[in-house]
Amino acid sequence: MAFVIGVVAAAAGWAWAIVLVAFFVSSTALTLWRADDKRRSTINTIPQLPERTARQVAANGGVFALCLLLNFRNVSPRWQLAALGALAAANADTWATEIGIMMGGTPRSIFSWRRVTLGMSGGVTLFGTLAGATGALFIAELASFLLPALHPRLLLIVAVAGTVGMLSDSMAGATVQTRRYCDRCREWTERRVHPCGYRTSHRYGFKWITNDEVNVFGALMGACAAIALERVLRG
Repeated sequence: MAFVIGVVAAAAGWAWAIVLVAFFVSSTALTLWRADDKRRSTINTIPQLPERTARQVAANGGVFALCLLLNFRNVSPRWQLAALGALAAANADTWATEIGIMMGGTPRSIFSWRRVTLGMSGGVTLFGTLAGATGALFIAELASFLLPALHPRLLLIVAVAGTVGMLSDSMAGATVQTRRYCDRCREWTERRVHPCGYRTSHRYGFKWITNDEVNVFGALMGACAAIALERVLRG
């Protein structure tokens, strides 16, 4: 899946390939940063996978690749900005999650502001949110350097769109994503089987909506926000 998305980016041009590689390298580095500490902190909450699956890669990079494919069919700055908005949203979400878990303190629900278990979708921290906005700005800065002719306000559009996508991801995580409960440990979790060995039960949200679907939604909202901002700024 990573190869397919990489081929699409490379076909769009070397600048797009560099932006994608920057996203991949920065996200991977943050994921590996203090990985054991993060695993211990969220072992009761998040499914522990040995490596990223094709589904996760598609969830984070699929909207970006789709926008580039649409741009092949009908070359337009609008589709290019949408692709960057989607990638900035994915990068912002990753930075917010990886940095927020270790340095953000106690997360709170983005809607109710009640405390939530560390690692649960929909939980935000001030430091994590700022880290996510920085992740969106990182993609925006790089794109504005590599693609200066795309749009005079490229930096603003991509940075804001990425942040909108990240916040949309959190909102979806707090409302429609499946939320499970371990009756034995009396803990909220996203795991189907709790570390205690007890099978958890679905309590809120939609059973079929997991973090992967929420990530797709966040990237899609980042793309839509980029298109909307482009229209507004062009007047």
